[in-house]
Amino acid sequence: MQARGVDRIVFSSSAAVYGTPDVHLVTEDTAKRPESPYGESKLIGEWLLADQARAADLRHTSLRYFNVVGSGTDEIYDPSPHNLFPLVFDALLDGRTPRINGDDYPTPDGTCVRDYIHVADLAAAHVAAAKRLDAGEPVEPVYNLGSGDGVSVGEIMREVANVTGIAFEPEIAARRGGDPARIVASGELAARDLDWRMRHSLAEMVATAWSARRAASA
Repeated sequence: MQARGVDRIVFSSSAAVYGTPDVHLVTEDTAKRPESPYGESKLIGEWLLADQARAADLRHTSLRYFNVVGSGTDEIYDPSPHNLFPLVFDALLDGRTPRINGDDYPTPDGTCVRDYIHVADLAAAHVAAAKRLDAGEPVEPVYNLGSGDGVSVGEIMREVANVTGIAFEPEIAARRGGDPARIVASGELAARDLDWRMRHSLAEMVATAWSARRAASA
């Protein structure tokens, strides 16, 4: 970047840098304890940007985000075999019953609570950060893109049934090792500087993801 005269960057980091936090609400100052090579690589990326900024003229910010869902267009859908929405949709389309891993967590409905954000909201935050850097306005080195309250896996299952019109009762399986009951982040700093907010409801997250998934099968 320095050789090409590029002196601004918005880095897509990840909530995986926190590992399994032991706090009710994750902030940018929460201890970083990545538990995967992916999370470790994102944290190293943040370190490299900070090092380069000290050594040369580089303006940067890193956006740490959590579970990205939904679709901004029917032309693109999430095919990951590891993400919750595709797993649930594939099960329904195959005539199988979606599964919840554990319903005895200390949460309102007993299922894990996570931050889920719409991909279009995530994209808007990246654009806002880039414009701020381009205008020479001050930015924080990192921002969490979080909802502040989260959504449970049980709530997602109920919304999927409502949106798809496919009635089902999820199968309850044993907990997975290492799954914390709740991981939710504050998005206050991003709201202050990047106009970050949850523009899409859970129903819209499910509906856009389902529409794109069906379009891919058409």
